[in-house]
Amino acid sequence: MNEPLHAGSDVVSGADADFNRFIEQIRTQTRIDLSQYKENQMKRRLTTLRMRYGYTTFAAYWDALRKSPELMDEFLDRMTINVSEFWRNPSRWEVLHSRFLPDLLGKTTKLRCWSAACSTGEEPYTLSILLEELGAAARSEIDATDLDRGVLAKAQSGEYHTRSIKDVPRPLLDKYFSASHAGYTVKPELRKIIRFKQHNLLDDSFNGPYDLIICRNVMIYFTEEAKTLLYRKFADALKPGGILFVGSTEQIFSPAEYGLESADTFFYRRKG
Repeated sequence: MNEPLHAGSDVVSGADADFNRFIEQIRTQTRIDLSQYKENQMKRRLTTLRMRYGYTTFAAYWDALRKSPELMDEFLDRMTINVSEFWRNPSRWEVLHSRFLPDLLGKTTKLRCWSAACSTGEEPYTLSILLEELGAAARSEIDATDLDRGVLAKAQSGEYHTRSIKDVPRPLLDKYFSASHAGYTVKPELRKIIRFKQHNLLDDSFNGPYDLIICRNVMIYFTEEAKTLLYRKFADALKPGGILFVGSTEQIFSPAEYGLESADTFFYRRKG
């Protein structure tokens, strides 16, 4: 553990300086700004990963990362949050299906959606199923993005273990999935309207305007300053009247600050 600074001291401990240099090196090399993540949580994860391979300092770990693409890939995979499943919090997806999607579809000839930080693809595929069920897939498109190229490759494969599909209603499981040796594979029609691509939420520009943005269970890992920036960027990327769908631990307490208003639990509408 790092030595705490003495009260009133401007001196940064050697351990802190080692960690701070590592954060800056990662930012310069990969454009991933780990300082925008909650510090204690991020430092614990990084320290555990570093010590697993026996590196006593972050400087030594950085030298190893630079020389080993495999080690760098593992580092990037561990630093991104890759936990997802189909129909996570089913009641919220039902609200999207029965209320918000019909409303949005009634206002446009082409529904533009963005699944941000989509991880291994369960959320954009869930959305694709809902649009198929509404008969609206042909006039819809979904951008599905994530920082991690590895999870995007998994998403594009459309192959999932049984645990990922535990909340999929049985009729939809039979209709949109095929059994495979590892579990289940999504049927090709679900992939037609999804465009998977790499995207850094904290550094890249946002496209748009979108009718619907889904970003769930990711913001909890960021600092308050990063959250403020991202909520403002999400709001700006929505069409007036567009919907932002967030996770069950990510209530926005002052939506008006971003030009948003509460539309339902964990759903926010852009004003205008």
